[in-house]
Order: sequence, then C-alpha cells, then structure tokens
Amino acid sequence: MGQLLAIDYGKARCGIAVTDDMQIIASGLDTVDTKSILVFLKKYFSENTVDEIVIGLPVDLRGNVSEVETDILKFIEEFKKEFPKIQVQRFDERFTSKMASFFISQSGKSKKQRQEKGLIDKVSATIILQNFLEQKKR
Repeated sequence: MGQLLAIDYGKARCGIAVTDDMQIIASGLDTVDTKSILVFLKKYFSENTVDEIVIGLPVDLRGNVSEVETDILKFIEEFKKEFPKIQVQRFDERFTSKMASFFISQSGKSKKQRQEKGLIDKVSATIILQNFLEQKKR
C-alpha cells in the first residue's frame, strides 16, 4: 500500500500533505511554488509510492466554486498526462484555511510564524487529507 498525497492548490503556492504508508495519519510535507508543483511531484513520486492524490475543491457556503478552480482543472489535466497511473480525488476544502489558522494559533508558534502563509497552506493540505481519510473509513 502506498501513500496518499493531498494538495491545497493556490495561485501562488500549494500546500502538500501525505499519509504514512498504511494511510492512517496525514502529515504536512511542504509548501511549493505553484509553477514548480509538477517538478516537485515528479521527484517525490520517484522516491515514494503514492497510490492517489487528493486535491481540494474550493467551494463557498452556497456550493459555488471559486475562480481558482479553472487553474486547478488545468493542473489536473497536466497531472493526468504526466502521471496517468495515479488516481486523482477531489475533496471539499471549505473552512480549511480558517481551521489551519486556528490550529496554528493554538500551537504556541510566534506571531511571525503564525502569519507565514506557506505554513497555513501546508496545514490546510493536512486537514484536507485527514478529513478525506476519515470519510474513507466510514
């Protein structure tokens, strides 16, 4: 069994989280510039076994997708061409940035560390992945 990898896709950066090989626990991995995401994934996949990826689905309270969804769909198309054997799942990412900010504020990190946007993206990806795992268990 390989890992699951989650991406909190953004216009500037992407938060990345992965599971352990047993797919039990999600952990933050990194934050990557969006323009470098495929290069990062190619290197990561060459060193690790990943069964599928989970990409956040940016929807608002009314169920409307945000404008970044157009970029995400283009990325998914490129991803499938580059990595045809890896499945792509989508998962609702509503409130993940707010939850990430809250968890970071409770972690005891300094104000400067808490405001680091890359950390929020990485924690958001971790929340997406952990929620995906929990739903999969049900």
